[in-house]
Amino acid sequence: MSKPQNPVQMAVIGAAHGIKGELRVKTFTGDPLALADYGPLYARDGRVFQITDIRPANTVVVVRFKGISDRNAAEALAGTELFVDRSMLPDDGEEDEFYHADLIGLDVRDDTGAVLGKVVAVHNFGGGDILDVTLSGRKGVLIPFTQAAVPAVSVAEGFVRVDPAAAGLVEDEDGDAPRDEGFDPKGRPRGPRDAGGNR
Repeated sequence: MSKPQNPVQMAVIGAAHGIKGELRVKTFTGDPLALADYGPLYARDGRVFQITDIRPANTVVVVRFKGISDRNAAEALAGTELFVDRSMLPDDGEEDEFYHADLIGLDVRDDTGAVLGKVVAVHNFGGGDILDVTLSGRKGVLIPFTQAAVPAVSVAEGFVRVDPAAAGLVEDEDGDAPRDEGFDPKGRPRGPRDAGGNR
């Protein structure tokens, strides 16, 4: 197979592990060891990576790729993102599970069915998935990919439906996005002692 036409990121290569070319790899698969089940992996530039050995190691897997046999070659790969084509992934997930690649390009509609814009990317900065949406006549906005903000997704019909209020798209009379009037900046955590504390 050539370079993926509809790439889905499966992993990212981290640091070298040992001196024989093994690498620490962070996977985005449900089962980290399943990374080896998808066949060849591809870098953005078209390089092909074949897994010859994989084993778990704490929060990552340690992988040996075909043709990478020493630490110098392994170190040169740090930060490389690995992809497969969307066609290689199964479609038997839960009803409310979606591949990020399936969401990109979908229309964003409101409760009336009016098209507000398009999904251009899906991000996750550690607090859950966020849809990056380009709205008509506006710059992009970020919408939390939650049941409240995005109550309906139809990949087959090509759209996601958003609740404008829950998605933060409704402006107040001053033209500003709504704010939580109960927000108290003095109540924010001030360091490790308060971080993650109970409210």
